[in-house]
Amino acid sequence: MQDTPSEAIHHQANPPTEIEISALVEIMDSDKDQPLLEDTQLLSQILLRVIEQQTSLPVKHTIHALIEGADPQQTIRDVLPTLSASQRKNLIRACGLFAQVFNIAEDMHHERRRLAHAADSATFAPSSFAYVLDEIQAEGIDEPTLQQHLDHTFVSAVLTAHPTEVQRQTILSLRRRLRALLETYHSAVGYQRQRLESQLEATLLAQWQTNENRHFTISVKDEIDNGIAYFDLSFFEAIPNLYRKLSDQLQAQFPDTTLPNLLNIGGWIGGDRDGNPFVSAETLRYAFSRQAAAVFYFYRDQLAKLYQELPLSSRSVAVSDALAALSAVSPDDSIAREEEPYRRAIATIIARVVATSHQFGLNYGSRYGLAEPYPDRETLLADLYIIQDSLREHGSALLANERLRDLIRAVEVFGFYLMPLDLRQHAGVHADTVHALFKHADLEDYLALSESARQRVLLRELSTARPLYNPYFAYDDATTRELAILQAAADIKNQFGETAINQSIISNAEQVSDLLALALLLKETGLLTIENGKVHSRLNIVPLFETIDALANSYDVMAALFDKSWYRALLASRNNTQEIMLGYSDSNKDGGYVTSQWSLYQAEVRLVELAKQFDVQLRLFHGRGGSVGRGGGPSFEAILAQPEGSVNGQIRITEQGEVITAKYADAANAERNLETLVAATLKASLLPNHSEQPDSDLLNALSEAAFASYRALITEPYFIDYFLQTSLVKEIASLNIGSRPASRKSLARIQDLRAIPWVFSWMQNRLMLPAWYGFGTAVETLVQADSENLARLQHHAKHSAFVQTMLSNMAQVMAKTDLTIAEAYVDLADDPEAARAIFAKIVAEYTRSKQALLTVTGQATLLDDNRSLARSLALRLPYLNALNWLQVALLKTLRHTENEAERKPTLELVHLTINGIAQGLRNTG
Repeated sequence: MQDTPSEAIHHQANPPTEIEISALVEIMDSDKDQPLLEDTQLLSQILLRVIEQQTSLPVKHTIHALIEGADPQQTIRDVLPTLSASQRKNLIRACGLFAQVFNIAEDMHHERRRLAHAADSATFAPSSFAYVLDEIQAEGIDEPTLQQHLDHTFVSAVLTAHPTEVQRQTILSLRRRLRALLETYHSAVGYQRQRLESQLEATLLAQWQTNENRHFTISVKDEIDNGIAYFDLSFFEAIPNLYRKLSDQLQAQFPDTTLPNLLNIGGWIGGDRDGNPFVSAETLRYAFSRQAAAVFYFYRDQLAKLYQELPLSSRSVAVSDALAALSAVSPDDSIAREEEPYRRAIATIIARVVATSHQFGLNYGSRYGLAEPYPDRETLLADLYIIQDSLREHGSALLANERLRDLIRAVEVFGFYLMPLDLRQHAGVHADTVHALFKHADLEDYLALSESARQRVLLRELSTARPLYNPYFAYDDATTRELAILQAAADIKNQFGETAINQSIISNAEQVSDLLALALLLKETGLLTIENGKVHSRLNIVPLFETIDALANSYDVMAALFDKSWYRALLASRNNTQEIMLGYSDSNKDGGYVTSQWSLYQAEVRLVELAKQFDVQLRLFHGRGGSVGRGGGPSFEAILAQPEGSVNGQIRITEQGEVITAKYADAANAERNLETLVAATLKASLLPNHSEQPDSDLLNALSEAAFASYRALITEPYFIDYFLQTSLVKEIASLNIGSRPASRKSLARIQDLRAIPWVFSWMQNRLMLPAWYGFGTAVETLVQADSENLARLQHHAKHSAFVQTMLSNMAQVMAKTDLTIAEAYVDLADDPEAARAIFAKIVAEYTRSKQALLTVTGQATLLDDNRSLARSLALRLPYLNALNWLQVALLKTLRHTENEAERKPTLELVHLTINGIAQGLRNTG
């Protein structure tokens, strides 16, 4: 929409808060950053043309002022009263688009620098698989030992539906097109370059004229479809490519080893019903039907291409007896194929694959008709192996090692269901369901029982095959719903394969009965059986320890379980493997960043010891978010910072919100990020850990002091009001970015608020409080108690991977904090005096924490060791800060408008600022 003219604006230059303009010039003024500067200049010029065409002079002048270094606060303050509603919208969108195109340029530059490093360096990048193999070889580890570890390795990146990605898939598609055009632009000349500039402008114009925010509430089915879309975008290409690369590198250095299927993509979308009333048995079935549709279409497409690539004639090549037999039953009986046995064999496979897809309710066609469906993945693989073996045995090994090799690996990894899904539900819901079953069976009042009594009655029921559920009773809707989704899981395992669903996760697990209650529900739905006294579970029972207290008690809970012979029998049916999920988000909200990180570390150490004591294979599942406050940060360093023995070849990590887009929106990026997970897991499991272990006494004292400081803040009587009134949590709750409510109960209590909107809100008002508050006070407390503690902390900052990673991540977030902007949000509070008292404490703690961080790390500025982020902020700050000032002004209007019809257009503008700030900051959720 084109806006109307208004008066020109006034502006004055003023540097950003954390990084001075002169420093920014130095950051960007280097030869190797010249291509980035050229890209940003090109995109800026093209975007300015679009803005000039689509907006009026005030918007154009404001953007030019920001480019020239005007103070965003004064600029927005001067111009905003003169702008119409449409002009305000266009100004917000213009600032947001600058952040987006700079993201594209920066991502391309990262890839450019990575390739340049690879070309110039005699060694591989430290986070690469090949580099770790070099280290393994240098360590003298032999091939049998390496193979044993590889066979034991299991790495899974799990896509969740947690909503922090504010961008629509439509916008993300346009951004991918921009990147593709920009990549082509660099190798173009003459008219081709002019043509590409025109296409770049057309794409930016299309994005300008596309609605960035959804006008509808996203459903679980939408989330399912969005998650599956990443397979077409990247995973179908990236995962076979990665396996090929890793396998070739492995055999080049260790010829007698083979690479097993050690990596997969998992998911929660459709099965995670914790706090989401819209997830049901229907959505779980829908998820698998959509996943099957995607994977079978991929198989059919790849087989069709393979068919075209293998026109080998029987006049030129011999074939194996098995291949001849597969060819003999082919539905492709045209005379042109009489002498092409491989094509005939592939036609047989295509007809069977399409027939198999029909069993899953799909309607894919086949030019070869339908044949007998494949009963399972293994039977399909057997036919593909026949083709592979015949090619290798008869002089065509090179052909066997191309598309066919990748297709075989894809079938091994994706099966008939694309990705395994986890189930997840809150422990309280499980307890309510058990209570209902007991009530209708005239048994004890389960919810009224003590913990020891709950364990006793649960083990009593778990010792017999007799069911409690009676199909003739009318259970309440919640009970029916819970039992239905577990029954659906059993049906899906029967239909798609045993590994389609492997885990059932218990949120807020805090006691032994939480795990036994789920076991009982599995028994009632056929997922756990008891035959001749033997227990067999078809799912892993996975506790999620989330709060500080739960993490502290996790050892005692698991020790009590491992001590029970019945539970040990259950583990025996699951390959003696116990998976445990650790919650980064809620522990941070509960106890602050330092205490959360240290509590997680300690819990891991004790759980590793416990697993060794009971000879149980422990697999840890890390519930990390995108932001540092939710466990975010570079994955390679995060894995290496884990306690020794805690990885041990097996790890699962959640991927959420905008992080999924950042890591997996294109194949090359996805391949690199997944390789990092594999390399880090292998290194942490097999190579000596040269990092010093943290001093428990020192870190305990640091954690206790940080916890006391953090809790003192969030338990102040006015604090919840301060948060609700000076943050955007309510506006975020109304943003259509996910199907899940922002809180389990209400927004009135911090403990009920979900960790994602909690962190997201602090990001928006530029305080980033959950990732640093309490650290400064903690360091001061330790140094006051013993001056030698400072030297100890400085030593750990250099020699402990855990402390290094914690402090590095904290520095990244603190560099994005802007107290001047944050202060403006304080004026939104109903009680300004009380709000300013809270804010004053936050400012004082930020000052302490920043100084403490610089003193402990020995750095002059927060980003001394992170030039990449400093450069990133250099690009974005003018537009990012302008968006914040626009947001504050709009919030003031919104909060003083009671008429809903009048609020709506202002709220839409606030949503646009949320979008733009999230894009500018990145890693927000």
